[in-house]
Amino acid sequence: MRILVDTSVWSLAFRKQGPAQHPAVSQLATFIEEQEEIVLIGLIIQEILQAFRNESTVEKVITHLMVFPVINLERIDFIEAAQLFRRSQAKGFTVSTPDCQIAAAAISYDCSLLTTDQDFHHLTTVCPLQLL
Repeated sequence: MRILVDTSVWSLAFRKQGPAQHPAVSQLATFIEEQEEIVLIGLIIQEILQAFRNESTVEKVITHLMVFPVINLERIDFIEAAQLFRRSQAKGFTVSTPDCQIAAAAISYDCSLLTTDQDFHHLTTVCPLQLL
Protein backbone atom coordinates (compact mmCIF):
# COMPACT_ATOMS: atom_id res chain seq x y z
CA MET A 1 0.00 0.00 0.00
CA ARG A 2 1.27 3.48 -0.90
CA ILE A 3 0.42 6.13 1.68
CA LEU A 4 0.52 9.89 1.28
CA VAL A 5 0.70 11.45 4.76
CA ASP A 6 -0.92 14.85 5.05
CA THR A 7 0.57 17.85 6.83
CA SER A 8 -2.06 17.55 9.57
CA VAL A 9 -0.59 14.22 10.69
CA TRP A 10 3.05 15.27 10.41
CA SER A 11 2.26 18.36 12.48
CA LEU A 12 0.93 16.18 15.28
CA ALA A 13 3.95 13.87 15.01
CA PHE A 14 6.54 16.67 15.07
CA ARG A 15 5.12 18.72 17.94
CA LYS A 16 7.62 20.48 20.20
CA GLN A 17 6.30 18.61 23.25
CA GLY A 18 6.60 15.29 21.45
CA PRO A 19 4.18 13.34 19.28
CA ALA A 20 0.52 13.86 20.08
CA GLN A 21 -1.50 11.00 21.48
CA HIS A 22 -3.67 10.77 18.38
CA PRO A 23 -4.83 7.74 16.38
CA ALA A 24 -3.37 9.13 13.14
CA VAL A 25 0.08 9.51 14.76
CA SER A 26 -0.12 5.94 16.05
CA GLN A 27 -1.14 4.78 12.59
CA LEU A 28 1.80 6.66 11.04
CA ALA A 29 4.19 5.04 13.53
CA THR A 30 2.78 1.61 12.68
CA PHE A 31 3.15 2.26 8.95
CA ILE A 32 6.77 3.31 9.46
CA GLU A 33 7.52 0.24 11.62
CA GLU A 34 5.90 -2.05 9.06
CA GLN A 35 7.88 -0.34 6.28
CA GLU A 36 4.81 0.65 4.32
CA GLU A 37 5.50 2.86 1.31
CA ILE A 38 5.05 6.38 2.68
CA VAL A 39 5.40 9.21 0.18
CA LEU A 40 5.41 12.99 0.26
CA ILE A 41 4.77 15.79 -2.17
CA GLY A 42 6.69 19.06 -2.22
CA LEU A 43 3.73 21.05 -0.94
CA ILE A 44 3.47 18.92 2.21
CA ILE A 45 7.20 19.26 2.86
CA GLN A 46 6.89 23.03 2.56
CA GLU A 47 3.85 23.18 4.85
CA ILE A 48 5.63 21.08 7.49
CA LEU A 49 8.87 23.06 7.43
CA GLN A 50 7.40 26.55 7.38
CA ALA A 51 5.72 25.88 10.73
CA PHE A 52 9.05 25.76 12.59
CA ARG A 53 10.92 28.84 13.77
CA ASN A 54 14.07 27.17 15.11
CA GLU A 55 16.61 26.32 12.41
CA SER A 56 18.00 23.30 14.26
CA THR A 57 14.48 21.88 14.51
CA VAL A 58 13.99 22.43 10.79
CA GLU A 59 17.21 20.53 10.09
CA LYS A 60 16.12 17.62 12.32
CA VAL A 61 12.73 17.43 10.61
CA ILE A 62 14.38 17.54 7.17
CA THR A 63 16.58 14.63 8.22
CA HIS A 64 13.52 12.62 9.32
CA LEU A 65 11.67 13.36 6.08
CA MET A 66 14.59 12.54 3.77
CA VAL A 67 13.86 8.81 3.95
CA PHE A 68 10.47 9.21 2.29
CA PRO A 69 10.26 9.47 -1.50
CA VAL A 70 8.73 12.55 -3.08
CA ILE A 71 6.21 12.22 -5.87
CA ASN A 72 6.07 15.07 -8.33
CA LEU A 73 2.88 16.58 -9.59
CA GLU A 74 2.37 16.80 -13.33
CA ARG A 75 0.22 19.17 -15.35
CA ILE A 76 -2.67 16.66 -15.30
CA ASP A 77 -2.58 16.65 -11.48
CA PHE A 78 -3.07 20.40 -11.36
CA ILE A 79 -5.93 20.11 -13.84
CA GLU A 80 -7.51 17.44 -11.61
CA ALA A 81 -6.99 19.64 -8.53
CA ALA A 82 -8.86 22.46 -10.26
CA GLN A 83 -11.66 20.06 -11.16
CA LEU A 84 -11.87 18.90 -7.54
CA PHE A 85 -12.12 22.51 -6.41
CA ARG A 86 -14.94 23.22 -8.86
CA ARG A 87 -16.79 19.99 -8.02
CA SER A 88 -16.62 20.75 -4.30
CA GLN A 89 -17.97 24.27 -4.84
CA ALA A 90 -20.81 22.86 -6.94
CA LYS A 91 -21.69 20.62 -3.97
CA GLY A 92 -21.74 23.63 -1.64
CA PHE A 93 -18.39 23.39 0.12
CA THR A 94 -15.00 24.93 -0.54
CA VAL A 95 -11.72 23.08 -0.16
CA SER A 96 -8.39 24.92 -0.22
CA THR A 97 -6.17 24.85 -3.28
CA PRO A 98 -3.41 22.97 -1.39
CA ASP A 99 -5.89 20.33 -0.21
CA CYS A 100 -7.15 19.88 -3.78
CA GLN A 101 -3.55 19.39 -4.94
CA ILE A 102 -2.90 16.84 -2.19
CA ALA A 103 -6.07 14.93 -3.09
CA ALA A 104 -5.22 15.00 -6.80
CA ALA A 105 -1.74 13.64 -6.04
CA ALA A 106 -3.16 10.84 -3.91
CA ILE A 107 -5.60 9.86 -6.65
CA SER A 108 -3.06 10.12 -9.48
CA TYR A 109 -0.41 8.05 -7.68
CA ASP A 110 -2.89 5.53 -6.24
CA CYS A 111 -2.16 6.49 -2.64
CA SER A 112 -4.33 6.25 0.42
CA LEU A 113 -4.30 9.55 2.30
CA LEU A 114 -3.61 9.61 6.04
CA THR A 115 -5.06 12.85 7.36
CA THR A 116 -6.92 14.46 10.24
CA ASP A 117 -8.26 17.26 8.02
CA GLN A 118 -12.03 17.00 7.62
CA ASP A 119 -11.95 18.80 4.25
CA PHE A 120 -10.70 15.60 2.68
CA HIS A 121 -13.81 13.78 3.91
CA HIS A 122 -15.87 16.30 1.93
CA LEU A 123 -13.73 15.64 -1.13
CA THR A 124 -14.55 11.93 -1.04
CA THR A 125 -18.07 12.89 -2.12
CA VAL A 126 -16.77 14.24 -5.43
CA CYS A 127 -13.82 11.94 -6.22
CA PRO A 128 -12.36 8.48 -5.57
CA LEU A 129 -10.00 9.67 -2.80
CA GLN A 130 -9.15 6.85 -0.36
CA LEU A 131 -8.74 7.96 3.26
CA LEU A 132 -7.13 6.11 6.15
